[in-house]
Amino acid sequence: MELRKQWFVLHAMSGQESKVKQNIEARIQREEMSAYIGRVLVPTEKISELKPGGKKETEKKLYPGYVFVEAALYDDDRQLIPESWAFIRSVPNTIGLIGGNRPVTLTDREVEDILEQADQRGAGVRPSVHFEPGESVRIKEGPFEGTSGIVEEVAPDTGKIKISVSIFGRPNTVELEYWQVERGE
Repeated sequence: MELRKQWFVLHAMSGQESKVKQNIEARIQREEMSAYIGRVLVPTEKISELKPGGKKETEKKLYPGYVFVEAALYDDDRQLIPESWAFIRSVPNTIGLIGGNRPVTLTDREVEDILEQADQRGAGVRPSVHFEPGESVRIKEGPFEGTSGIVEEVAPDTGKIKISVSIFGRPNTVELEYWQVERGE
């Protein structure tokens, strides 16, 4: 008999999401729980930040403090299955499932949104700084270093920004990457 797995949200201790995921995945194999526990997700996105020494890429959690677990916690009569319930409750570095002693399942739409968001954000590197059209910025790297300008257009998907700068008294548009500019004063 195939158990019906649904998605649940496990509240993890701050900064422990990856450890919780690794622990669950290791225990699934060790305790032969694959019939009860499926996928375990900690959705992240890659962020590009300008730090001393250059541009650095880091991973940022989309839902800090939460781990998504696909599990068969309920039987056909909506009663908790003792094996999977005990397994989930004994995961170290967790606070519990959302819903407490009657864990709440995510809807299919919520799961689709989370998976889609994780796929999109995991695919590319997103700059950590956001600019708005009309905002004043200063160029800090490249041939126009030290020049101030006004943001005309922002392309977050590519990490590029178009800025209007005055060159020889005439307005010109230059395209730069986010990390090459900083907010003006």
